[in-house]
Amino acid sequence: MVSVNPFSEFRNECEKILAEAFEKTFPEIQIPELTFERPPTPEYGQLASSVCFELAKKIGKKPLDVAKLLTKAIKKSKLDLTERVESAGTGYINFYVDFAKLSALTVESVMQLGSEYGFVKTEKPQKIIVEHTSANPAHPIHIGTARNPMLGDSLARILNARGHTVFRHFYVDDVGRQTAVMAYGYEKLGKPKPSEKPDHFIGKIYTITSCIVEINRLKRELERVKKVSATEEIAKINRELDEWMAVAVELKEKYPELFEKLLEKISEDENPESEIGRLNKAYEMGEEKAKKLVREVVELCIRGFTETLSRASVSFDSWDWESDYVWSSKVSEVIQRLKTTPYVFTLGGVLEFDADKVAGNYGLKAKLGLREDYEIPPLTLVRADGTTLYTTRDIAYTLWKFEKADKCINVIGMEQSLAQLQLKIALHAIGYGKKAENLLHFAYNLVSLPGYKMSSRRGHYIKFDEVMNEAVERAYEEVSKRSPQLSEEEKRNIANFVGIGAVRYALVEVDPSKPVVFTWDRVLNFEKNSAPYIQYTHARACSIVRKAARKPEKPDYKLLKEPLEHEIVLALASFPDTFVEASEYLKPNMIADFANSLADKFNTFYNALPVIKAEPQGLSDARLALTDAVRIVLRNALALIGIKAPEKM
Repeated sequence: MVSVNPFSEFRNECEKILAEAFEKTFPEIQIPELTFERPPTPEYGQLASSVCFELAKKIGKKPLDVAKLLTKAIKKSKLDLTERVESAGTGYINFYVDFAKLSALTVESVMQLGSEYGFVKTEKPQKIIVEHTSANPAHPIHIGTARNPMLGDSLARILNARGHTVFRHFYVDDVGRQTAVMAYGYEKLGKPKPSEKPDHFIGKIYTITSCIVEINRLKRELERVKKVSATEEIAKINRELDEWMAVAVELKEKYPELFEKLLEKISEDENPESEIGRLNKAYEMGEEKAKKLVREVVELCIRGFTETLSRASVSFDSWDWESDYVWSSKVSEVIQRLKTTPYVFTLGGVLEFDADKVAGNYGLKAKLGLREDYEIPPLTLVRADGTTLYTTRDIAYTLWKFEKADKCINVIGMEQSLAQLQLKIALHAIGYGKKAENLLHFAYNLVSLPGYKMSSRRGHYIKFDEVMNEAVERAYEEVSKRSPQLSEEEKRNIANFVGIGAVRYALVEVDPSKPVVFTWDRVLNFEKNSAPYIQYTHARACSIVRKAARKPEKPDYKLLKEPLEHEIVLALASFPDTFVEASEYLKPNMIADFANSLADKFNTFYNALPVIKAEPQGLSDARLALTDAVRIVLRNALALIGIKAPEKM
């Protein structure tokens, strides 16, 4: 027999025999929903039910007495995967699995299903768009933003394995001040060809331009406030000016030639900020010259993104340009539609959307997990100069996505929670409530480096390319130390996927709601909770199977009696449950946790018990089959989070 979910076979059997005992013992009472939990230790079995506590209240008996009646009514002839059932404690019913049968079912299922084991298919497949990364095309992807593609890509892999049709989308945020600043600086330099990786080059232009323009703006503002003797305002501007002057000194030291050239060219304009504003508006209005300029520089940046993400095994099915929705009139159509509702008003020439009023009128606050007394800030739709805001454009983009998918998942940082909330409410206001319910904000927390404060605008960031380079070099040193017999080519190849895998794992294994503190000691730890540790465990299992040089022809699973063996069997049998939970609740970190836990169990097993030399032969074959099953499941788990499982390390 082959099972896609061995542990669920045991659980289903427990549910069936308990339901039958219930019907036999208490025929006059409707069977309640039967739920099971994992006991804290094996001495209480592998599943337990607390149904007797609820039932005891209804019939006026002690829970333990009810438990005894039910266990007595269970027919032993009905037991297959269940070895025995016992009443325990103050009224629990504990179910003990038959490990010989579960071991045979699990290991044989893993061996036969291979790369498909664990991936339980959904009964309701959907078309799902996972929009992720969508980094501003004004600087390279850095370690602070790299968590997004690692989480987004893992989600897409998991949902695809679950049986959904998944489309990976990148939303190119090419409308707005940031791209206008970048394009302004690029044009001032005469649209030069990049002398290095294009996104690195464009990032320098953006940072320097932004700094020079900001200093110019602050100086102009300082002159203005001095005329009205606003003492506090003068002090505030001076502090900001000092900060930006310090950034300028730093940038001039790092990129002297580029800085001087941009300073010279930007100084030719009396008001650079005004020029950037004009370019920004011209691009949004679709003026040909502005379109050609901005698209050219953004495409350069995206070329660099593609190279970086490809190295990390991240790809996209669609690159969706924000400007396309503006120029195609989709954004203006959304604005007109919102204007026909009673929730849009003008304040000081600015078009606003009353999100709080919509939430109140539609009874959305409870649905959205908000307190009734929480006042949702209004959403600015259009500025006084006629330009739109990101969230306004995002409404049009979201409607377009729903033309192609049943569900849309936006992988966006926690700091965008309000914007994502306003987006959902806007969809309700224009009659797309059901679509809003299928729009999910997959929020994640920040990445930090101890002692380092990141700021893209100020050029304070560590490029993701640099992080991957360093990870590979550090992995090479470790591989060379551990496996000096390998050829140079083998060492470099292993170091590449170990280093990049280590970075991917570090950005996925922490619960998305918690921040990631990125330290090399943790990321490249070969001894615990890291991709290299799990990869090394997989390679060890591969090595054992290679050394055995035989197939386990007559495994006797009854001989797997050690607690360590039982723990591994339970972990392998439970992998499909973990996978289903990770896919339903969008928790890629659960897959990372599972892989690490299984690696821990296998390494303890390997260090304590012989495999190839175990006696008798039936035990050796059973342990060898168990080892091969661990290899397959570790590989399958790592594949879900985009990490290669090596055969040698």
